Amino acid sequence: MSIVVTGATGHLGRLIVESLLRRGVPAGEIVALGRDTDRLADLAHRGVTVRRADYDDLASLRAAFAGAEQLAFVSGTDIGRRIEQARNVVTAAQEAGVRLIAYTSAPKADTSSLILAVDHRGTEQVIADSGLPYVFLRNSWYFENYLPQIPTYLEHGIAGAAGDGRISGAARADYAEAVAAVLTTEGQAGRVYELGGAGFTMTELAEELSRQTGRQVGYTDLPVEKYVEVLVGAGLPRAYAEVLADGDRAAAQGELHVDGDDLAKLIGREPTTLAEAIRAAL
Repeated sequence: MSIVVTGATGHLGRLIVESLLRRGVPAGEIVALGRDTDRLADLAHRGVTVRRADYDDLASLRAAFAGAEQLAFVSGTDIGRRIEQARNVVTAAQEAGVRLIAYTSAPKADTSSLILAVDHRGTEQVIADSGLPYVFLRNSWYFENYLPQIPTYLEHGIAGAAGDGRISGAARADYAEAVAAVLTTEGQAGRVYELGGAGFTMTELAEELSRQTGRQVGYTDLPVEKYVEVLVGAGLPRAYAEVLADGDRAAAQGELHVDGDDLAKLIGREPTTLAEAIRAAL
């Protein structure tokens, strides 16, 4: 009987494992999965079971899910392939007799026009159609989408196409804690959580950076097509730039703003604020 966490070599998956340990789940009841198990060696030293798994390799998933009671299914990063990968995950979960899948999805996945939401919506459908008990944790944007760019923001300002749209951002660690809360609390099957923190605009992000650093940081709003060109000019592949710019387009239309306080209720406290996240990153 165990809790299996996929994608444990990634940022969110690793944090989910750490959150489960903090919540008192015995290390021996946690199975951390990844394609490169060498990156999980420190968890193995702490008593966590480590197994290799690849979403494209059904046999590896079957072996990795052996004995699983609950599954933290962290969404993959292969845009356009994630629905097929989800079918592999669900097949292996069914065969293992998994009693609950907690899937990390996208905000308003069932109605969102985000490019990124297409795979999430399809994955949710695959899971729902499987008949397995599930929880969907629809994460809005991560502060970590912005924090690594702070040096660039301080030098050049912030550019984007988000207009005055409010973004219900939160720290990756808070989203991970929400998954751990679901997996360690009874009565979760069938629930759908829209998760995010207090909303902010890109102008407010610039203002908070200015306040904390004493340097004037502005936000320049651009048409989506122009923002794509800016990102491509900065060295990003066009396909990736289009996905990022589409996120801003959705933010401008209110699709990244989450109503309610699902995240705070799950983690039992107010989520990390934007100001706190910036302060920790400086």
